Amino acid sequence: MPRSTPEAQGISSSAILAFVEAADQQSVTTNAIQSFMLVRHGQVVAEGWWSPYGPETPHKLFSLSKSFTSTAVGLAIADGKLSLDDPVLSFFPEDAPTNPSPYLKAMRVRDLLIMSSGQNSNTVAQVDEAMRNSVRSGEKITRTFLAAPVECKPGTLFVYNTPGSYMLSAIVQKVTGETVFDYLKPRLFEPLGIANPTWDTSPQGITFGGVGLNIRTEDIARFGQLYLQKGEWKGRQLLPASWVETATARQTSNGSEPTSDWDQGYGYQFWRCRHGLYRGDGTFGQFCIVMPQQDAVVAITSGTRNMQAVMNLVWDKLLPAMQPTALPADAEADDKLKRALAGLTLHQPQGAALSPVAAQVSGRTYVFPTNDQNIDAVRLDFNGSDATLAVRSLGQEYHIACGSGAWKKDRTAFTVGAAPWIAAPVEQPVAASGAWTADDTYTVKLAYYETPLAITLTCRFAGDRVLLFKAEQSVEFLPTVPPLLVGDAQ
Repeated sequence: MPRSTPEAQGISSSAILAFVEAADQQSVTTNAIQSFMLVRHGQVVAEGWWSPYGPETPHKLFSLSKSFTSTAVGLAIADGKLSLDDPVLSFFPEDAPTNPSPYLKAMRVRDLLIMSSGQNSNTVAQVDEAMRNSVRSGEKITRTFLAAPVECKPGTLFVYNTPGSYMLSAIVQKVTGETVFDYLKPRLFEPLGIANPTWDTSPQGITFGGVGLNIRTEDIARFGQLYLQKGEWKGRQLLPASWVETATARQTSNGSEPTSDWDQGYGYQFWRCRHGLYRGDGTFGQFCIVMPQQDAVVAITSGTRNMQAVMNLVWDKLLPAMQPTALPADAEADDKLKRALAGLTLHQPQGAALSPVAAQVSGRTYVFPTNDQNIDAVRLDFNGSDATLAVRSLGQEYHIACGSGAWKKDRTAFTVGAAPWIAAPVEQPVAASGAWTADDTYTVKLAYYETPLAITLTCRFAGDRVLLFKAEQSVEFLPTVPPLLVGDAQ
């Protein structure tokens, strides 16, 4: 995408710097924003990545994937492959229950798009759990979804969920003969210049739809810009303008709290926001925010449970700064902003590079009783200020090099307390930084920089026999601070 100075596009560099500084301060405790890109009038005016995140690194989108699946539905409708009012059952006669209920028969494509399938929150949670377990069991997700009760008339009860998005993906595959991922490649990803996207699939070979897409920050911004331009991209109408208008409009109510950006209405897998804006979003703060009145897009990746706080920064710092005309050039402020953006980094453990305790504990293995974190043993090998963390988990030993006052990149399949639906650990990029936060305590931070996740391991050595160990996760669906573990020297 083309680049410009903020002032040329009607935003002061000082206002963007205030946003960056506030985001950085927020990240001290919450590890919140990991990257952002601000686009105004089709020009990128500011972009930043908190190292070890970077511009060429894909990021897990979680539920922001839903907006891409919605786009596939819109394209399939434009191709005459289906309609909003087609019954969901009509696509899966082989998976239909023997005696489908009237409400199940009444469920339409439109109801899935607006998160109003008629299933209540308990049913949705059960189906979602079955969907996760299917990764291991191979159970057919479409059949599980259609076998679940439909307690309410479809279209009348908003319950945010992922299984309905999976069903939309399965429907697109049924009518086009291609997965949503393959269907979007020539129609969306390639025209937008989205390079090397990946999208997870179910055991049945269906794109997950509601989750699983991995793309770069700029790719998120390109997607938002396409919607801002009513589906037009470089002179081509990639997506019908009518679909953009309908998909991003308020199609159903989802609450009435005026200060919440989750109560402003819902479209077709897009959220309405305060201030007349709309967005796609994913858990832990993956955002594609579109501002039609301001002619702007904000793309953000994050690692936080407090997603509202991230949006509030955009509303408080960036939104008021957008002026209708260009501002006078401000080379000094622009240079200051560029220096700040170039120096961004996730906050690392703060402490000393060396400790007298290091020689006593280096190379010793500390073994733990069986625990929910799946950590069997830990060893730290010190060589001056350099360190290597060795962790034995689920019968495998993993070695991770740790930087001192800097991030050192590596790859590992180790995570704390792997989710039960994951069949086997998956190797992924990681960056590690460590420091002696006290004479007897070494702290390592692991940043899994293609995801929102960071894990902080705090190792306190008592004498030469016992290691007190704590593993704290920045984000997870389970508690972020598990119980303390006590290990004995082997």
